[in-house]
Amino acid sequence: MRRSLARTVLGGMLLFGGLPAGFAGDVRANDQHPERSRDFAAELAQLSAQRQVVDLELVLAVDASSSVSAEEFDLQMRGFADAFRDPAVAAAIRATGELGVAIAMIQWSDNRRQHVAIDWQHLTTAESAERYADLIDTTPRFLDGGGTAIGGAIEFGVRLIERNAFEGVRKVIDISGDGRANQGAQPAKLRDLAVLQGITINGLAILNEDSSVDAYYRSSVIGGTGAFVMTANNYEDFAAAMLEKLIKEIGAVPVAHGPSDGPSDTGGPEGAPTTPGGTQLAERTGTLPGPATDRDASRESGDLPGY
Repeated sequence: MRRSLARTVLGGMLLFGGLPAGFAGDVRANDQHPERSRDFAAELAQLSAQRQVVDLELVLAVDASSSVSAEEFDLQMRGFADAFRDPAVAAAIRATGELGVAIAMIQWSDNRRQHVAIDWQHLTTAESAERYADLIDTTPRFLDGGGTAIGGAIEFGVRLIERNAFEGVRKVIDISGDGRANQGAQPAKLRDLAVLQGITINGLAILNEDSSVDAYYRSSVIGGTGAFVMTANNYEDFAAAMLEKLIKEIGAVPVAHGPSDGPSDTGGPEGAPTTPGGTQLAERTGTLPGPATDRDASRESGDLPGY
């Protein structure tokens, strides 16, 4: 069981480019030397054991593409800050006890541009949530313009989760945006790889430009245990939707949705957990990130690991 789990985790790390530095040679050699494979699995397990256990690892992925004006971006950031100052979110964080939640915020646009806006922070109290809101208030827009590469945002979020100093009981990437992917790999492919690594993708769809983008998020973006989509009619409604979303994510509040219209829908019974893109029901499941810089701009659009 442990060897199988290590192989699954290793495979996901290779696909997402998340393998710790110095391990590439070991991986090639392990194909022909089972004893080295066992040593490698043990080393991988030791790395995991050194991480601080938290109730939730959460990546907040903020749309900074061309479709988002300066005013709309400010409304997004204000919505995040207001949510972390809300007593309900503070209560959800306190309810996680000593484990708390680890949160990072990224900004994303086209396939070559993702940026760590706020590096990982460990929140356990209302005071730490307030400090996080203060950080959001002072965070500038690092990316301005570009296409909509949701798959690139998912891939970048997975790398942050794999390379941080925490080990979450739950792992979530929270994608907010107002449009469909228009470049890079299809997000459903990256979503499915993330789900295989135990990561849930949730979405907040802003309907100001495309009134059916929520259906697209349900079929092509969200996935994993308890995955769900929240909607905001416009950026003015973003704050209320994000507040409700964070309460559900941090508190693992059950959320049931009707069946998706997308091709990934399994058509299972309403309210039952399913495979990526289908009807979902939220439930609990029992090397540090690099500098806060843009992703390598030399990568060509659509050139993602494994595709």
